Amino acid sequence: MRSPHRWRAVTLWTFALALAVLPIDVVAQTAEPVRASTGMVVSQHWLASEVGRDVLAAGGNAIDAAIATGFALAVVHPTAGNIGGGGFMVVRFPNGQTTAIDFREKAPLASFPEMWLDEKGEYSSDVHHRSAKSVGVPGTVAGFERAHKLYGDMDWQRLVSPAVAIAEDGFELSESLARSLAGFLERRARTPATVAQFSKDGTPYAEGETLRQPDLARTLRRIQGEGRDGFYRGETARLITEEMQRGDGIITRADLEIYEARERSTIHGSYRGYEIISMPPPSSGGVAMVTMLNILEGFDLASLGHNSAPYIHLVSEAMRRAFRDRAHYLADADFVDVPVHELTSKAHGSKLRASIAADRASVSEPSDITMGYESPETTHYSVVDGNGMAVSVTYTLESGYGSGIVVSGGGFLLNNEMGDFNAGPGLTDDSGLIGTPANLARPQKRMLSSMTPSIVARDGRLVAVVGSPGGRTIINTVAQVILNVIDFGMNIQMAVNAPRIHHQWLPDRISIEGGGASAATVERLEAMGHTVRMGGGQGSANSIMIDPRTRDRLGAADPRRSDAGARGH
Repeated sequence: MRSPHRWRAVTLWTFALALAVLPIDVVAQTAEPVRASTGMVVSQHWLASEVGRDVLAAGGNAIDAAIATGFALAVVHPTAGNIGGGGFMVVRFPNGQTTAIDFREKAPLASFPEMWLDEKGEYSSDVHHRSAKSVGVPGTVAGFERAHKLYGDMDWQRLVSPAVAIAEDGFELSESLARSLAGFLERRARTPATVAQFSKDGTPYAEGETLRQPDLARTLRRIQGEGRDGFYRGETARLITEEMQRGDGIITRADLEIYEARERSTIHGSYRGYEIISMPPPSSGGVAMVTMLNILEGFDLASLGHNSAPYIHLVSEAMRRAFRDRAHYLADADFVDVPVHELTSKAHGSKLRASIAADRASVSEPSDITMGYESPETTHYSVVDGNGMAVSVTYTLESGYGSGIVVSGGGFLLNNEMGDFNAGPGLTDDSGLIGTPANLARPQKRMLSSMTPSIVARDGRLVAVVGSPGGRTIINTVAQVILNVIDFGMNIQMAVNAPRIHHQWLPDRISIEGGGASAATVERLEAMGHTVRMGGGQGSANSIMIDPRTRDRLGAADPRRSDAGARGH
């Protein structure tokens, strides 16, 4: 439901492909959140969080801070922060009303379901995921402007200004981002604009050196002065279409001019008396997470013990069923009839729960339907202001650094989100391709996503703001942060730090973060019939919780990724 404008605040005013994942034993040492009395921003880069915090401190509301943070991330977190990608924003207003802004990328007008097949009908993963044809029409700038026009308070130019300054003046590279950029450049050595953007005449930057991005600054200045027209029309649009022509891409000026961000009704669920608010289709995240929580509500999880074998068994079985529903039903609801009410109903959750055996793993049938690739390289940030407005934003370029294509003269990376469409009609097979109709490419269609920006409330009061990157692991990461808070009484930092598990129906296995289960636990799960894979990290759940006693904002930056930071005032 859309909030009336009277609830707007009355005051004015990289991680990347190679970014290190911290060991769980290190993660577990950071158990206390950052506390602030008024406002809080938590993002994947501490500098972007400071930009958002400063907007709140200057009188801007949570929408304003989210926009400023997002533009800053486009400068300091190039692997996923962006103006050349898209994403989702979920908002809860002080009166409890909610809304969602859908700025997911769209398929260009020239798109068609077989566009990644050659003349012999053979599928090309390179064309699908790593070419100019993998670029969807970007949505971020339009989404930020839509949110600002509807609910922002501060002057638009002030919100873009910090990102312009950081792009012009530069910022100091961390060890992880310098290393990530070096690896990225090695892969894109034959792409002149990309090399020029992220190197010193072809030489990678080192830790502690300053990265300046003058072309990006000029693009941001156009957006600052002209809003969406500074991106979708004029000089920037010309640069994008020329880049498309050089790479045999299909985005035209018409595609850019007609792009629109959509305001949508949020997904609502409940779990043990808590209200769960999340993103509707074309995100699959809200529906799948609510389905999962509805299944788990019928089990006494707390009595089982966190990450015990019985707990992991039940949670993974709920994940398995929610992801099977996802594969069958979820897509852009503007094109496909998605049975949202049925999938998120308590009755459906009860039916799925009844199919779970207490001591035996189910079997996922690969002949039924398989899951295609979805990159883990996304970013999430959370914002709460002094009036209690909460904003949860997840946005992305798809792969780390997206398509790897920097718009020459524009200084920004383009996404490869067309890779989130199914490969082609009838291509479902055991190798991982998926060709079912719901998520095939069509002109102006938005591709399916797992992004799950979410908000938790209870008895009319804000409880938490959560979300994560991580491809399909996003849904399960967000669900587990919520379980950790509600079922196990963890503070938000402990809930974020706790080792995570993942099951996505296919492949039929449980992935458990390093340190997340003992050898005896794994042995017991395997005796139940589960295949278990240990190791690695999952997500980066930059979250906020409200202290129920003091109403302080408690910010939890996920230590799995080193540049993240929580900043409050």
